Amino acid sequence: MGETTPLIAVSQAGPIATIALRRPPNNFVSVPLIAAIADALEQLDREPACRAVVLCADGKHFCAGADFSTRGPDGRAEPVTRGRHLYKEAIRLWRTAKPIVAAVQGAAIGAGLGLAVMADFRLACPEARFSANFTRMNYHPGFGLTVTLPRLIGPQRAALLMYTGRRVSGEEALAMGLIDRLVPAEDLRAAATELATEIAQSGPLAVQSTRETLRRGLAEAVQAATEREYEEQDWLRHTEDFREGTRAMAERRLPDFKGM
Repeated sequence: MGETTPLIAVSQAGPIATIALRRPPNNFVSVPLIAAIADALEQLDREPACRAVVLCADGKHFCAGADFSTRGPDGRAEPVTRGRHLYKEAIRLWRTAKPIVAAVQGAAIGAGLGLAVMADFRLACPEARFSANFTRMNYHPGFGLTVTLPRLIGPQRAALLMYTGRRVSGEEALAMGLIDRLVPAEDLRAAATELATEIAQSGPLAVQSTRETLRRGLAEAVQAATEREYEEQDWLRHTEDFREGTRAMAERRLPDFKGM
């Protein structure tokens, strides 16, 4: 299988398929991008020769999240993701069957962190940065992170990351279990392919069966979480503090929130 679009490139070598995001340098999340990834994963589920998938990205960053720099007709900052539609596409990612290894360079921020956490395994370089930065914009975490992040690193660490919006390095991410291995940036994609190949050497039916058991109920939990997340994001997006938060982010300064 091989396919290249303005959004992603899909290729396959032996049992390993690679999906590369192609919106450099930031690979911002959008509804079409997430739909394209979901389409590719669903197609790979129908490819018996594919046994594992590497999810990676071209450019400086794996995925810098949503682009909050655009403005709506009322002058308010509006995320281009259009939350409800984004989440309807995103839930498809958790319903696919093949194991996924994410190779994370640069930033995995906001929804980009959610995309990385969706994978079964994550490899990153020391320069990588991870952040659930939503509250720094007076925004509610999204992309299912209220379920997936506590499941991965525990509720206490997840709460700390979501309440503070702090960025953590590759080394910190490894220490807290957010990633599985730290490798030099130049070796990142090859190392992800190596892990995917090791997975592919196990019995494919058994791997997928085991994966389904381990992730049973996760797609449904993510769907319920995104419904709640969207409801909270919808009203917070219309607050003065959200406008201040997005301005502060663009200006690279601490926000001056008023609680309104």
